[in-house]
Amino acid sequence: MIHTDLLIVGGGIVGLSIARELNNRYSDLSITIVEKESDLACHASGRNSGVLHAGFYYSPDSLKAKFTAEGNALLTEYCLKHALAINRCGKIVVARDENELEGIFELKRRGDKNGVALEVIDEKRLEELEPNARTFSKALYSPATSVVNPKEVVRHVAQNLPKNVRILFNEKFIRRVDSHSITTTSQKIKFKYLINAAGAYSDKIAHQFGIGKKYTLIPFKGLYMEYKDSNLIQKHIYPVPNLKNPFLGVHFTRTVTGKVKIGPTAIPAFWRENYQGLSNFRLDEFLEIMYREAKLFFLNSFHFRELAFEEMKKYNRNYFIQQSTYLVKKIDVNNFGDYLNPGIRAQLLDIEKMKLEMDFVAEHGENSTHILNAVSPAFTSAFSFSKYIVDQVENKAGLAARGKI
Repeated sequence: MIHTDLLIVGGGIVGLSIARELNNRYSDLSITIVEKESDLACHASGRNSGVLHAGFYYSPDSLKAKFTAEGNALLTEYCLKHALAINRCGKIVVARDENELEGIFELKRRGDKNGVALEVIDEKRLEELEPNARTFSKALYSPATSVVNPKEVVRHVAQNLPKNVRILFNEKFIRRVDSHSITTTSQKIKFKYLINAAGAYSDKIAHQFGIGKKYTLIPFKGLYMEYKDSNLIQKHIYPVPNLKNPFLGVHFTRTVTGKVKIGPTAIPAFWRENYQGLSNFRLDEFLEIMYREAKLFFLNSFHFRELAFEEMKKYNRNYFIQQSTYLVKKIDVNNFGDYLNPGIRAQLLDIEKMKLEMDFVAEHGENSTHILNAVSPAFTSAFSFSKYIVDQVENKAGLAARGKI
């Protein structure tokens, strides 16, 4: 049996950042991270776009608004300090027509309230910043939006954790034995406090602790495609999003190496790691998710039916490409190459209200904390969000008063 003060389930960017923050405050604690894969960043933490968001999309009263701008600054500082790859290219949000102009101004209002530096620009200024971007009358410029290599960041954070923080690979959470112990693939682990940062499976683990029973996670598949000419654009180019759902639409992203890609989609997936073909297929997940999605489709909750139809069309390569062409003046559709590594966005669904949760969600048990919804911009926000979680764990576990759990 393994004994540990803190047990963190999930070795993604959120779990690692929480371990880092805990150790910064309490270096005498033993911390164990269990990761079900044989390597780091196999799922959402390594399959996202790597964009460090500035923090202007989010409602000013949200946790996302609170943590994104600070998280951007902290992660940017971290990459610069440790010479990790970062492309500080900035981002342009463009409008397709007059109806989308109000979206530009709404994003500016949100950014102002969230303390984010933004500039509403005209077409002349846009020509100077990003000559190939196409907009109607106005656009929004975000100088603080950048991009990193997410796998490089995750691995660097993990490699720089001290010896009292250990990562156990190939150890999948199996079941809760009692209030202070669990079993994994090959271990029984006794802990004083558990933090569930298991991403796409966080709801399943939380339910074993009697937490978050009104929630389940619904997976959406994000496809990306490369564009072979890196001179196409100099900055990220995004459309005005539909602020009623958490997806930002197909956009252009520059990578840390200057390459260009489009994506992601938000196609309803059929199991939680439904990346390609039948890989990682699980019948129980398939049946449960099909039931949830069929119900959402029938009720048309949060306009799921329209969302599903629109996103499923993006399986058609030509249609997917077409969605990106509205953002730029000149493009050669023959320069689009292969599909890149797909991702899964596990979005929390309130099954009582039949609506998607738009913000981060964390709930607490007697001696456990469960991060139920940590989707984009969770990578950007990881360092600031981890401070918030550790603050809550301190209060729950009495760390500040006792110096240990």
